[in-house]
Amino acid sequence: MKKSKLTKGFTLIELMIVVAIIGILAAIAIPQFANLVSKSQEGRTKANLGTIRSALSIYYGDTEGWYPNAATNNLASLSISNRYLQVVPNSDLPKTTTNVGHQAVNTENDSSTPLDTGGWNYDNTNGSNTWGKVVVNCLHKDQRGALWTSY
Repeated sequence: MKKSKLTKGFTLIELMIVVAIIGILAAIAIPQFANLVSKSQEGRTKANLGTIRSALSIYYGDTEGWYPNAATNNLASLSISNRYLQVVPNSDLPKTTTNVGHQAVNTENDSSTPLDTGGWNYDNTNGSNTWGKVVVNCLHKDQRGALWTSY
């Protein structure tokens, strides 16, 4: 009698096809993941900007129509005694094709003209048309193509 030989396992061709499919899926997924990280950094910076603007509005109401100025230590005065903010949040701009990736911690430009140094641009000049306005201190564009200073 002849015994039939049972083979178990995968052939080399089957394994190579599986590896090729996994490689194609990884090539698609990794760039998308990097894009999601950049979007989350943008979202965090825009949320921090909204937080600072809200604290400035409350400060403005509490001080009967005055924004923090150079004498009151600018935006840092919002975090004194944790009255408006615990700390001034950071501006964390992601690296994109239109952005060199500024990561500045609590830096301020005290004028109405944003520079390209990262951080926040806060105009503390009493009487200017942008008095009390704070924007992201960057001239680059976000993922959607809008200037950071437009937020």
